[in-house]
Amino acid sequence: MITQALPEWFYPGPEGGWTADDLDRLPPEAPRRIELIHGALIVTSPQSLFHMKVVNRLNSTLEAQVPATLFVAREMTLRLGRRSRPEPDVMVVDAASAQSSELTAFEAGDVSLAVEVVSPESEERDREVKPGLYAKAGIPHFWRIEKDTGRSVLYVYELDPATHAYVATGVHRGVMKLDVPFPLVVDVPALYP
Repeated sequence: MITQALPEWFYPGPEGGWTADDLDRLPPEAPRRIELIHGALIVTSPQSLFHMKVVNRLNSTLEAQVPATLFVAREMTLRLGRRSRPEPDVMVVDAASAQSSELTAFEAGDVSLAVEVVSPESEERDREVKPGLYAKAGIPHFWRIEKDTGRSVLYVYELDPATHAYVATGVHRGVMKLDVPFPLVVDVPALYP
């Protein structure tokens, strides 16, 4: 097993702990995909072929159907307060918030849908931690996509305004038709293989 020391900038981190703004000041040699969750830096593992295919195909599917008032974003972080800045795999945001080419993070109020594609190393974050953060931030829709017996399964959640928690509204293994966050059709089996 090869071990490597953490770089000096990584540990112990800035005085007072890591903040959402610190992600914009990481050195050029920092890993490309880093999230901040509850003040902890999370370096994501290399993605699997399942993850890449699902994200690519979902992104294309959403872009083909999204109204002009919305924008489909991927591999962008989401600012959820001072100590959390996760990176959903795909988001649907207000198009007006996606105008600056210098933008590095979206604000929760601009997001109508956050999507996580579950990998073995991110299972707990994608099933438990991130949905809780997204719900608390008021993001109205959350989807989670997992692989089950070699096929994609899409879990759909909607925010309950009374409890500020997500409520499951469907588990989809075939063609999914929804009216929210906008009218759309997703061929779930086509997301993977």
